[in-house]
Amino acid sequence: MSFLSELVNNTSGLLPDEYRQMSTEEMESRIRAIKKKMGSKLFMPGHHYQKDEVIQFADATGDSLQLAQLCAENEAEHIVFCGVHFMAETADILTSRDQTVYLPDMRAGCSMADMADIYQTERAWSALNGLFGDTIVPLTYVNSTAAIKAFVGRHNGATVTSSNARTMVEWALTLRERILFLPDQHLGRNTAFDVGIPLEQMAVWNPITDELEYEGPLEEIKVILWKGHCSVHENFTVQNIAEVRERDPVMRIIVHPECSREVVELSDEAGSTKYIIDAIEKAEPGSKWAVGTEMNLVNRLIAHHPDKEIISLNPHMCPCLTMNRIDLPHLLWSLEGIEKGAGMNQIKVDGQTSADAHMALDRMLERA
Repeated sequence: MSFLSELVNNTSGLLPDEYRQMSTEEMESRIRAIKKKMGSKLFMPGHHYQKDEVIQFADATGDSLQLAQLCAENEAEHIVFCGVHFMAETADILTSRDQTVYLPDMRAGCSMADMADIYQTERAWSALNGLFGDTIVPLTYVNSTAAIKAFVGRHNGATVTSSNARTMVEWALTLRERILFLPDQHLGRNTAFDVGIPLEQMAVWNPITDELEYEGPLEEIKVILWKGHCSVHENFTVQNIAEVRERDPVMRIIVHPECSREVVELSDEAGSTKYIIDAIEKAEPGSKWAVGTEMNLVNRLIAHHPDKEIISLNPHMCPCLTMNRIDLPHLLWSLEGIEKGAGMNQIKVDGQTSADAHMALDRMLERA
């Protein structure tokens, strides 16, 4: 059975209508009752970008890797991951065989992770090795599928997060002359630029055309960026920054490094989700912030810091559509299935993929 079919066969159809017809109060009451009944047998991590209606029940909140590590440290038998597909995969890779990971809604994915599939990546690796020989170390953002993490692990590379990307890029460049950075070109470009690699030494691999996009001499290339991006963070623009600067020159602009190079360069600060949260928490009362990241988190920051003026850098931004798939009906459906001994939407990464992906994660964690 293929890895993909194994995941598909673990689904249990569409959400039953009965859950759509329940009141919010009834769903919340049932969820609380199940959590109380299951106690330590249940662990529910919630990613920062989730809806408040889900986050209120999370046992821990954080970014994807942080939550996967907490799952591994927790002895709960059942892990209901309130995030997206690749996050639940990472949790399954890092947890024991006695633990089962569930994703309440299998439609909860990541458009960025989907921009690099294993077939495209294998073709790219073959072509790039034909051009450059054995001079490339692959790195992948943790926002990638288990298959891509496993590919990187097999080829002596590692995963990276937005917090440690610089450390991992510097490490990779001590091993080989070049890196292949998957699947987010913006995080790769911003990180490589921060370590001193000029833009002129960065090429882009287009997985749709199977072509290397670069106009200079090939021998000058140090970084090969996969042509992928976050559909949310790419919507923050230079024009957004110009409008904020004109309207309120003292407002500080802080963005995630998944934003384009031009946006990061014009911002006051750039960093991971945790960096953004910490920066605003430490900021002086009365300070003003325009934040370039996912809207659920921005709204939560606004609610948690009434002593500060916080807005979205893009006033027309909406929450990430795939991150918003998990809601109260799906969460309750998942929990009641587990309670009845028929947990659906299990995320199970096959043994070889898990072992190879674990190598990529371990190489990063050793340097964390």
